[in-house]
Amino acid sequence: MNQPETLTMAQALTRALRDAMAEDESVVMFGEDVGPLGGVFRITDGLTAEFGDARCFDTPLAEAGIVGVAVGMAMNGMRPVVEMQFDAFAYPAFEQVVSHVAKMRNRTRGQVALPIVIRIPYAGGIGGVEHHSDSSEAYFAHTPGLHVVTPSTVADAYGLLRQAITSADPVIFFEPKKLYWSKEQAALGAGVPPIGTAAIRRDGTDATLIAYGPTVPLALEAADVAAQEGRSLQVVDLRSLVPFDDQTVCDAVRSTGRAVVVAEASGFASVSSEIVARVTDRCFHYLAAPIRRVTGFDIPYPPPKLERFHLPDVDRVLDAVDDLQWEDS
Repeated sequence: MNQPETLTMAQALTRALRDAMAEDESVVMFGEDVGPLGGVFRITDGLTAEFGDARCFDTPLAEAGIVGVAVGMAMNGMRPVVEMQFDAFAYPAFEQVVSHVAKMRNRTRGQVALPIVIRIPYAGGIGGVEHHSDSSEAYFAHTPGLHVVTPSTVADAYGLLRQAITSADPVIFFEPKKLYWSKEQAALGAGVPPIGTAAIRRDGTDATLIAYGPTVPLALEAADVAAQEGRSLQVVDLRSLVPFDDQTVCDAVRSTGRAVVVAEASGFASVSSEIVARVTDRCFHYLAAPIRRVTGFDIPYPPPKLERFHLPDVDRVLDAVDDLQWEDS
């Protein structure tokens, strides 16, 4: 029985990699500076010392080459886990991901699977410059053949990464950078549902906040403030963008009749806009008001001193909640 322990999300991710590598010799970890240094965020700290530089190693600064090597390894029976050092650094590998990683199973009529995990530290909140703070999930969620997940808790960071590594399908694993140092008590490996399952993080009766990754703590904070003002907000943590858990999300929205989607990425042509479309299609007759969105603005990521104006905050979330036509209810 797993005993609860206090860890950061970064430590939980490290533990997930270590446990997966210890259990399965076909699991390898590689990317820029992930070897002896342990990665920019130290997620791979100690793995080279423990498993050797044949199983956790540094690569050249060539993201397309990193993913291309992973494709070849996966085709030959290995389970590669690769790190894109920052969100925007994944773009040079995008052609490999779209043309090969996502399509190989379909191209071979199911005969060749690519069990690859592509880890991407993403989103803002750490005072990073524009190439270190992107929320690029929409590009990958739009690509059939990929699973796309993002944890918001320590337990999910461990559990989802373990599931991603054992998956027969390629997984884009988005890690919220500003949550790396979040700390909580968790029993790692206990009770994490399979990829494709959302979670109700807080019950509520007046409206539903739908969030994922870095905006889940924000949604919970907004719900706490709303409770002090006499309003009960439910919080749904998607966890998995692809596959999408329509059942949990739509049941939640139907129970309250109002919803706000909260995401850091720009709003236009985004995951948040797809969520609004899906939920509206399935819940139209239950809605007391149009679904609102609180997102980043439709601009390139701003300089560090301005990111607090760009990112969603509690006031913007509660303003959206106030705009849900309460006077008509």
